[in-house]
Amino acid sequence: MARFLSNTILKGISRASQSPRIVPASFNNVKLRFSTNIPNDPDSHADFQPNNKAVNESGSCSGINIKELVDKDVKEHPIVIYMKGYPDLPQCGFSALAVRVLKQYNVPLTARNILEYPDLRTGVKAYSNWPTFPQIFIKGEFIGGSDIIMNMHQTGELKEKLQDIAGKEESE
Repeated sequence: MARFLSNTILKGISRASQSPRIVPASFNNVKLRFSTNIPNDPDSHADFQPNNKAVNESGSCSGINIKELVDKDVKEHPIVIYMKGYPDLPQCGFSALAVRVLKQYNVPLTARNILEYPDLRTGVKAYSNWPTFPQIFIKGEFIGGSDIIMNMHQTGELKEKLQDIAGKEESE
């Protein structure tokens, strides 16, 4: 139990220092990255400062066109969830519920943590014209949040929508 808890904490720490990225919903693909420098530290040499140009000191994605980023995510991945936290470590009950429902169908799930980047959060809201998170896109179509996914799951509509996605994953 202690090892599991320690690994979970390390995953959270490592993910907090990474740039906006796509996260596969899996415990298997974890790469730990640590940073010991403090942004804008006058005693630190420029060679040791972070060089991620996509995210500035305030945590915004000013170098990225958010609309293009979201559009690319939605077009390239069968299921995309913009959520608070990560599929393996959600930071919101609604995000956790949405992930739990989607994982029941054994489909590939792509996620972005909107808590890390304020620009991504506001950009996704503008893209979908939906005010709350999580936001789920299936086959390029905006579906909604956890309440809608749960309702679709209960009525069987979600199973129909995900059927060909689950079939592709199993045949590969």
